[in-house]
Amino acid sequence: MAKKKEEEEVEEQEELVVNVGDDPEYTIDDLPGVGPATAEKLREAGFDDLMAIAVMNPADLADQAELGEAVSSRIINGARKMASIGGFLSGIDILEKRREVLKLTSGCQSIDELLGGGFETKSITELYGEFGSGKTQFSHQLAVNAMLPLKEGGLSDENDPAHVFFIDTEDTFRPERIRQMAAAKGLNPDEILKRCHVARAYNSAHQMLLVDEVKKAASGINVKMIVVDSVISHFRAEFIGRGMLANRQQKLNRHLKELKQLSDVNNAVVLICNQVMSKPDAMWGDPTKAVGGHIISHASAFRIYLRKAKAGRRIARLVDSPNLPEGEAVFSVVEDGLTD
Repeated sequence: MAKKKEEEEVEEQEELVVNVGDDPEYTIDDLPGVGPATAEKLREAGFDDLMAIAVMNPADLADQAELGEAVSSRIINGARKMASIGGFLSGIDILEKRREVLKLTSGCQSIDELLGGGFETKSITELYGEFGSGKTQFSHQLAVNAMLPLKEGGLSDENDPAHVFFIDTEDTFRPERIRQMAAAKGLNPDEILKRCHVARAYNSAHQMLLVDEVKKAASGINVKMIVVDSVISHFRAEFIGRGMLANRQQKLNRHLKELKQLSDVNNAVVLICNQVMSKPDAMWGDPTKAVGGHIISHASAFRIYLRKAKAGRRIARLVDSPNLPEGEAVFSVVEDGLTD
């Protein structure tokens, strides 16, 4: 019966034509074959705009919204047409789209200059380094800075304040530190904490599920930053040995893909903190290497290596970027936060 019902829904959708005119103000209610019940299912699953649906694949949408895969495929195709994605664009068009990208200040002039103005939205930025190198301090500082107004290098609109989501895998989030940094910026510490949403991930499956929770939350609030600290911890602990490596990398790849979708749909910064390992065969230079292999390397638009220096200073090295040269910036972590 369920299969027959699904086939009837597909046939009904085939009779409908997606009307793409000059009016860009489409909603999910305008999608082919989407009635009130299906629209409600999509919204409950966190898909309340066309772009969020357009970037999905049929199997994932079917699973999350409890729809048939054939139905999901039709809905996605309709969303892609309405959202005008999927075709080739000229370089000028891409340049125009790039104007939507925002830059989040780190609070340190040297680091902002290293990153061409700050941390980009619609991108994944990876921070990696050994313990005590400043990864968690960085994530706390950027979370506070995201609450600043746009004109001050933040991501918060006057009429739509920014919200930050932490997926905490190592129990490193400290509200006391957020309060210190917020007070130093002249912000209301309690108001900033209210807009920081934190969830402790207890295993890799839970960690991936929390990304879906962020998607649902984004339908009602302005999600401008997602922090995962650290992204590899659970995967590294659960998938042990060479025989489990392929499975681990596949799941990690899917996790990073969903984070990238979140950043694109919400024009948000995604910051992932990563662990390191030491290469015993390294004869010269720094033996420290990021964990996660090529999967994390390819998924991250910007890769920043943090390391300790003398006199309490720390060094941020831009290791990889699509458009910026490698370089270093020196910073310090003080009571008020990060400083040059």
